[in-house]
Amino acid sequence: MARAGLGSHWRCVFANDFDRKKGETYRANWGSEEMHVGDVRTLKASDLPTADLVWASFPCQDLSLAGGGAGLRGDRSGTFWPFWNLVRSMGDTGLAPRAIILENVVGTLSSHGGEDFRSLCSAIAAARYTFGALIIDARHFVPQSRPRLFIVAFRSDDPACEALSAPGPTDWHTPALVKAYQGLNSSTRERWRWWSLPAAPLRNSRFADLIEDEPSDVPWHSPAETKRLLAMMSPLNLAKVEQARLSPGRQVGAVYKRTRIEEGIKVQRAEVRFDDVAGCLRTPAGGSSRQVIIVADNGTVRSRLISSRETARLMGLPDTYKLPAQYNEAYHLTGDGVAVPVVRFLAAHLLEPVLGEPNRSIQAA
Repeated sequence: MARAGLGSHWRCVFANDFDRKKGETYRANWGSEEMHVGDVRTLKASDLPTADLVWASFPCQDLSLAGGGAGLRGDRSGTFWPFWNLVRSMGDTGLAPRAIILENVVGTLSSHGGEDFRSLCSAIAAARYTFGALIIDARHFVPQSRPRLFIVAFRSDDPACEALSAPGPTDWHTPALVKAYQGLNSSTRERWRWWSLPAAPLRNSRFADLIEDEPSDVPWHSPAETKRLLAMMSPLNLAKVEQARLSPGRQVGAVYKRTRIEEGIKVQRAEVRFDDVAGCLRTPAGGSSRQVIIVADNGTVRSRLISSRETARLMGLPDTYKLPAQYNEAYHLTGDGVAVPVVRFLAAHLLEPVLGEPNRSIQAA
């Protein structure tokens, strides 16, 4: 998805993923020449071609609020370190990339009391990169609430990057990010920049615009199943459904199942939002991780799982993008990805102004 967002004028020279199915999907859409499927720990710097940009979206499970809290010491999120060893080795041979982007969940800022974020920043500063971070929510571009952390670093001999920094935090720097920055040591902060981006564009799509009438991979719930779903809702959420049912036109709500404590007892609740924005897509590790949608139209209420093509649209992928045939595999791919128009926004306003004319080369890990 990073490649899709960068666009056709960027040339990908190397790509890597541990997941076989993701590798197959990449090859189905982009060809097989540069895709390497395997553990990043098995790669050597000599395996990598020269590139202007290295992009890494390393596993988030150990950094997210829903994870086990292992942070960068975990087996999954800890894959950052073998990746970073590759980047450092490239620098040792004079092939350091001009730009690096690290993308992950916002929980990276607070993982282990901020120590994981400090470790990331210290590693980048020690490699003599000028860098900064932004929090960009995909909801500015697509109807999905998906805030993500982007650490953007440029090699220190790229003077153009100075023109893109602000004297202090901007709208793209949340209080949590400012607090994390304040925890950095002085030598790391010397290399920090508050990247300046324009205001977010006005989003021109609603959640309802992306919903199919008859999806091919998920059936509509039976009336009894929809009734059971509604029975899991609190009076507040039931009122939202009723208001949507009585409203003109088609109203689409996103539903998540959550465990709540009510009068000292754990209760599973179905919670719905009708604000034209879907909740954040996640990988379908369990039933509650898959979004259910409720469609209210002309006085009727129906429900079903969100389809795989709808999840792809929420990530900004075109309908021509080939998805895995199995529903869970397709959902896993999209729920684990980066929103395509966010990548394009970063490319247009940070990467391309610094790196120069298009037709740049990238590596993705």
